Amino acid sequence: MKTVKIHIVTPDGPVVETEADMVIAMTETGELGILPGHIATVAPLQIGGLRIKKGNDTKIIAVHGGFIEIRPEIITVLAQSAETAETIDLARAKHAAKRAEIALQAKKDEASFLSAELQLKRAINRINAAENRF
Repeated sequence: MKTVKIHIVTPDGPVVETEADMVIAMTETGELGILPGHIATVAPLQIGGLRIKKGNDTKIIAVHGGFIEIRPEIITVLAQSAETAETIDLARAKHAAKRAEIALQAKKDEASFLSAELQLKRAINRINAAENRF
């Protein structure tokens, strides 16, 4: 079966370099399934899980924004931050979600609210990736 190379890179360096049968990404317009030979595309990514499927295995990466560039033979993800499910500290992510929920309820000002909302989305994304909920 054909595969496609995938590289996930953040400002801190490479996160994942592997091959896949299929990649599923959360773009601004919805989920995008990518197979080898996909037409060239560039799309902005949402905070969400990126699933890398190879055979019967699925690897989940928590991606926090950025862009995906698709070419027929290679997929490059340029993310603001990205974490493999294995590297996520689940207890820390749950604690971050609780702190963000408290900050949301405080409703100090719009900037604080938007910051807390973003922190909550990222924490939930990490929790979902760590618990394999995608």
